[in-house]
Formats: sequence, structure tokens, C-alpha cells
Amino acid sequence: MIFICVGSRSYQFNRLFVKLDELCEKGIIKEDMFAQIGTSAYKPKHYPYKDFISEEEFQVKINEAHIVISHGASGSIMKALNAKKKVIAVARLEKYGEHINDHQIQINEAFASNKYLLSVSNMDDLGDAIKAYYEGTADIVPWENTDPMAIVNLIDNFIKESWYSIK
Repeated sequence: MIFICVGSRSYQFNRLFVKLDELCEKGIIKEDMFAQIGTSAYKPKHYPYKDFISEEEFQVKINEAHIVISHGASGSIMKALNAKKKVIAVARLEKYGEHINDHQIQINEAFASNKYLLSVSNMDDLGDAIKAYYEGTADIVPWENTDPMAIVNLIDNFIKESWYSIK
């Protein structure tokens, strides 16, 4: 099963659910899915969904999942990685009214640069990310969370490296 989660903030993520329906119609997605769609107005056609789920149900869905597709929220990403799931992090973008800015790109890239997950900023790349997991060609390494500050350090180092490369 693929579990899709987009959190509980008051931002829609219609683009993601439209693209997932397209990938179902094209036969690229080959397994059952379940989505937590939050405040998105688009209602999926090819897979079950709920607007919001409890923390307990969230953990059940993570545990059942083969792949987790998450928005770029570090909490959702960490829960999936700690459960040893294959993760695709899709950035919400400000220009589509999906968030107040594009910070999720940086969060996703911080994880992806360390090969913990696949990051998608361009929705047209989502099918390729799913295929990479299906075909076993995704270049990822297992997440080992032994340091409670690991996520903070990961993102902090990524920002520092990005900043110095700009200068």
C-alpha cells in the first residue's frame, strides 16, 4: 500500500491528488493507496481518502505502507523514516497557494541530499520517483536515528552548505 499524508494545516494540496489519480489511470501506480487529504478541495477518484485521521490511525497507515508519500513536513517524514518506509517527499509550493513560502523544498532536499528519501519539487517527476521504488533503482540509504538532534543538524548543515555555495 502507498500512504499519502499532507498534514492538518489549512493549505490545500490539490496538485498532488490530481497527479496521483493520473498515475493510477496510466497504470504507473500498481498497488492500493490511502490518502489523508487535509483541506484539499480535490477528491481522489481512484483510491480511498479521509480529510483528517487520528494520530493512532496515522501510525497504523504508516505501518501498513510500502511507500509513504508525504508533503515536506519534517514530522511526517521522520515518522515514515523511523518506521523504515520508502519515502517520497513532495514540496508544497507558494505559487499554487499550498503554503506561505517554499521552505519545504529545502527540507526535502536536506533529506534527499543524504539519500534518505526521494524528493519531488516538480509534480511531473512523481511518477519517476514511484517507478524508482518499484524497480529497485532508487538511490537511498536506510535512516538511522540515534541522535535526537539528527533532524535539526541535517537541515542546519544543508542550509549552511547551500548558503556558502551561493556566496
